[in-house]
Amino acid sequence: QVQLVESGGGLVHPGGSLRLSCTRSGRATSLDVIGWFRQASGKEREFVACIGLGNPRTFYADSVKDRFTISRDNAKNTVFLQMNSLRPEDTAVYYCARNSYYSTSPANYPSWGQGTQVTVSS
Repeated sequence: QVQLVESGGGLVHPGGSLRLSCTRSGRATSLDVIGWFRQASGKEREFVACIGLGNPRTFYADSVKDRFTISRDNAKNTVFLQMNSLRPEDTAVYYCARNSYYSTSPANYPSWGQGTQVTVSS
C-alpha cells in the first residue's frame, strides 16, 4: 500500500510562489500516476495536475496552466507542484493522490495524502 505525505503549504501574497511536495512510501510502480487536487472551503475537490511515474506525461487544469508546473524525482519518491503567480482563488487545501492511470476525476484515485493548506492573501 502506498502512503502519501504533502508538505510546503503556507501563506503567500498574491503573485507569489510556493512549491508543494508529495512524498510517497510503500509499493509503487512505473504505471502509477500522481495527481494534485485542491478543495476550497465549501467547494468540491477539483483536479489541478497529474504526472506519470514512468511516462512523465503531464496534464493540467485550465485554471492553472502556464502558472503551475508538476514534476517528479523518482529517486526521492517525490512529486512537486511549483505554483507561480498565485491568486486568492488558488486558496485551498491541496492533496496529492495515486492512481494506476491518468484521470482528472478524484473518484478514480484510491490513495490520498492528508492535504496541505495554501492561503493566498494580502
